Amino acid sequence: MKAIIYCRVSTTKEEQETSLERQREELERLAEQYRFEVVKVIMEQASGYEIERDGLLELLDALKEEKVDAVLIQDETRLGRGNARIALLHCIQKEGAKLYTVSHNGEMQLSEADSMVLNILSIVEEYQRKIHNLKIKRGMQKAVERGYRPERNLKNIGEHAGRERIELPIEEIVRLRHNGLTFEEIAVTLRGFGYDVSKATVHRRYQEYVRQDV
Repeated sequence: MKAIIYCRVSTTKEEQETSLERQREELERLAEQYRFEVVKVIMEQASGYEIERDGLLELLDALKEEKVDAVLIQDETRLGRGNARIALLHCIQKEGAKLYTVSHNGEMQLSEADSMVLNILSIVEEYQRKIHNLKIKRGMQKAVERGYRPERNLKNIGEHAGRERIELPIEEIVRLRHNGLTFEEIAVTLRGFGYDVSKATVHRRYQEYVRQDV
């Protein structure tokens, strides 16, 4: 299983560098104990109350790109403090990764209060997604009433089926992606409106748009 080691100290004083190294060594031993393959080690000096941290953003990106199974930290305060800690716990939970800490000598057990807050956040997020999809559906229905014909985007049936490039509403794909929907969720939404499109195609068109926008 893949893991990321994340180490943090709160100040930039020189003596804190020793603390960072100690954290890294302890977490490498923890990784060895649980037979994790460490794909990245992140070390930074920043306040735990801040969300805008280079190392933290690198961690969140790696969770998506590397398909990481676990994040290894000395204790939960290394991840963050206050509201930042809850927000980051939620982000890691969404990516399907588990937290392992030196202080727990294994997988971190959330408190009852933290578990309750994270459950509430997940429920709220799910309803926000549903409401957003309903708004999209309503907008598409109005477009159909004004004469839009989604069936024109279906693949041709016959010998040359699938040869033509499907016309997709790229602006809508970009907007949905920026609102946090996965490429699979975007593909499902578009299929509901007559676009015979796969997750891979949605991802490819989005990447084409990003490259053109650079």
